[in-house]
Amino acid sequence: MEIINKHTLKGSLKSYRNNPFSAFLFLLVMLATVLSFLTLLFLVGYILINGIPNISLDLFDFTYTTENASVMPALINTLIMTALALLVSGPIGIFSAIYLVEYAKRDNRLVNVIRITAETLAGIPSIVYGLFGLLFFVTALGWSYSILAGAFTLAIMILPLIMRTTEEALKSVPDVYREGSYGLGAGKLRTVFKIVLPAAVPGILAGIILATGRIVGETAALIYTAGTVAQIPKNLMSSGRTLSVHMYNLASEGLYMNQAYATAVVLLIIVVIINTISGVVAKKITKE
Repeated sequence: MEIINKHTLKGSLKSYRNNPFSAFLFLLVMLATVLSFLTLLFLVGYILINGIPNISLDLFDFTYTTENASVMPALINTLIMTALALLVSGPIGIFSAIYLVEYAKRDNRLVNVIRITAETLAGIPSIVYGLFGLLFFVTALGWSYSILAGAFTLAIMILPLIMRTTEEALKSVPDVYREGSYGLGAGKLRTVFKIVLPAAVPGILAGIILATGRIVGETAALIYTAGTVAQIPKNLMSSGRTLSVHMYNLASEGLYMNQAYATAVVLLIIVVIINTISGVVAKKITKE
């Protein structure tokens, strides 16, 4: 592989010398890649340098006080909120994508309308979802500021993302898989759930990872629906803040900047753990 890569690199460099415009584009792409990597490295390094020294045992007390500014209630609320939102939107988004790709006609007008609507919903600012959740879940349904209202608002917000990524994952599965399954006598339903879905699992999990990242990092929608109470909820109708809302409140008050940086580190670690677990699960399912 090293020999092939060296020969390929030498060949590409010769072609760039013969074409100055290609060399310019190559340098431009490399520069963009380096800048993107350095920006990410700077952000992560800045958070770790400012946050790690401020992590202490008091930060993980189960009771929030003005002295410890504990992240534990917010951490538990974040896990509950993420699980509920994915539990609601995950099956709906995945099954909707299965219908659009496997069952609906490709030139169906209704399918085109659904796809345009999903793309439009994916681009709506989160604060609009927050106002909708405030008017519908909190006020109209009488759920008040609660974990349940926040979870349902987030479920609506990430539904287009899960549906579109699942749809693209299903489209990437070669038709040969389907034709081979039909040739062996399998029906439509068995082909979809035994052949197509397992092959599309990495793409589906990628969409779920993106949705999880949006849930964990969401602030505006949750302030209007879940509230900002820094306590572990007694039930789903209790108010509670997530890690992102917790960090926002600490930073906006200006009195707990050290705890805010520590919260950012915890949030970063959680995202990395979720991505790692999802990647391992995707590889295991693909091998099977």
